[in-house]
Amino acid sequence: MARVKRGTTALKRRRNVLKQVKGYRFGRSTKERIAKEAIFHAGTHAFRDRKTKKRIARNVWSLRINAAARVEGVSYSKLIGALKKADIALDRKSLAALAKDYPDTFKRVVAQASA
Repeated sequence: MARVKRGTTALKRRRNVLKQVKGYRFGRSTKERIAKEAIFHAGTHAFRDRKTKKRIARNVWSLRINAAARVEGVSYSKLIGALKKADIALDRKSLAALAKDYPDTFKRVVAQASA
């Protein structure tokens, strides 16, 4: 039976690991064992922060809607309640975009919800 040399597989795996940690500092970018651990931790943070990013975005939308609604003389919670009662199906992302980019349209939405 012929001898199997495994250098190519190991080298390929090592190159792949080190490619993923390009830009990391110190031994994390050059040493395979430390690099593997860095990838593992980075993946954990990435997974967690994908959820956090959504949460933060929703908070920003709420802040923008509240600020624009207060200019119109109504609080955020009263506005959301009025929109639901009036059957206006605008999500917070759309409302925040209206409040930021199209204040006149937002004003009309608030007036329609309050009426």
